[in-house]
Amino acid sequence: MNSRARTYEVRTYGCQMNVHDSERINGLLETAGYAQSVGESTPDLVVFNTCAVRENADNKLYGNLGMLKPAKLANPEMQIAVGGCLAQKDRDAIIDRAPWVDVVFGTHNMGSLPVLLERARIEQESQVEILESLKEFPSVLPTKRDSVYSAWVSISVGCNNTCTFCIVPALRGKERDRRPGEILAEVNALVDDGVSEITLLGQNVNAYGVEFGDNQAFAKLLRACGEIDGLRRVRFTSPHPRDFTDDVIEAMAQTPNVMPSLHMPLQSGSDVILASMRRSYRSKRFLGIIDRVREAIPNAAITTDIIVGFPGETEEDFQQTLEVVRQARFAGAFTFQYSKRPGTPAAQMQGQVPQSVVTERYNRLVELANAIAWDENKQFVGQEVEVLVARGEGKKDDQTGRLSGRAADNRLVHFAAGAVKPRPGDLVRTRITQAAPYHLVADGDPISVERTRSGDVAEGLDSADRSPGVSLGIPTVGVPRDEQVAAPACTPS
Repeated sequence: MNSRARTYEVRTYGCQMNVHDSERINGLLETAGYAQSVGESTPDLVVFNTCAVRENADNKLYGNLGMLKPAKLANPEMQIAVGGCLAQKDRDAIIDRAPWVDVVFGTHNMGSLPVLLERARIEQESQVEILESLKEFPSVLPTKRDSVYSAWVSISVGCNNTCTFCIVPALRGKERDRRPGEILAEVNALVDDGVSEITLLGQNVNAYGVEFGDNQAFAKLLRACGEIDGLRRVRFTSPHPRDFTDDVIEAMAQTPNVMPSLHMPLQSGSDVILASMRRSYRSKRFLGIIDRVREAIPNAAITTDIIVGFPGETEEDFQQTLEVVRQARFAGAFTFQYSKRPGTPAAQMQGQVPQSVVTERYNRLVELANAIAWDENKQFVGQEVEVLVARGEGKKDDQTGRLSGRAADNRLVHFAAGAVKPRPGDLVRTRITQAAPYHLVADGDPISVERTRSGDVAEGLDSADRSPGVSLGIPTVGVPRDEQVAAPACTPS
């Protein structure tokens, strides 16, 4: 047996929840002795962390599995695993369609992956293990983060909503909340590890607290994050307009390290379509939230999700969506063409909109959303912004000599590095010279560069030519139950 470490690659599809889950999978595999694959050769293990919500999710998965079949036939010791939402939904069907897959695991049992891989290797047959409910929060699992300065922190899993276009509750289960003490322990551990920015993550973050009966728990959690020394930026995704209350707005406005950015999914501007989607708010309430946020936080950048061509959508309905977009003046919009998702009520609805009509409306929406985003971005020309330096945000940076990062309001900024090269995780103040629909540009030298602990960690990793190490999970053992805690989440296209 070759003594070298088996190599692995994790391919992630879908929302931020899946991205965070993949960090857990990376940590599990490295703890089990695997090494992340580097280079173009096929690794010993390929893990697909799938999404059941995005368009053509099935086709993408089976197409990629088909491309790996020759490599598997040539090297039977190679292993292929499929996890995530599509695995939770399709289960044994994956092995039926792609019998060369070694392991299928669900959203509730990521921690079983190393054992299932070993069992498949010993028994020489595929292993399928899908749990129906979560036994323990994924936070107890080891994690290998992609970033030294930024991290996801799950505060809940699952969703109690019943949107007719969404299959997530059936795959991730009902909402379960982690206790505040556990969440804050994880955040403190991340800050001690050099993290400057955290994003609180859940399918519906501002419903947080429903499981333990505190309807102001999310606002309290934001304020508690504001008291953590060394935590420079706090973000969250995704909220739901139904549960977005004034106490959260106040917490955002009054907590300095909670960033002035908000992702608020609209989905449609038509009250008729919102009712058909089972979205328990209407356009007036949605716009009222936007107004109150901007009154309390004038510099807030608000982004959204919109679905075009939902069953029954008329031209009048679509015009109402365009009108809400005009009034809301989003800094950015994630726009999706509706397509059927098996297992959702919307897939069986009458009035499916012809694809040609969906595409034409989609193009009009994108044109309007981009024009508004560009107008909003133009207002930044000549202004100073603070940028958290990122790694690999922009593909053209090597050609232009610029670096990239995110402003406080989460706008992407490409900026000139200047004589003092800032490191990933450092904070740069710079002046905007150009605006585009999706980003800002600062061509002059930085006004100032703050060298941060995150930057020190990044510099140390670069000098060692390695990536962030594996962090152990945050155990709940010994923490009193009352003090324990856990794209935007999934949006269908």
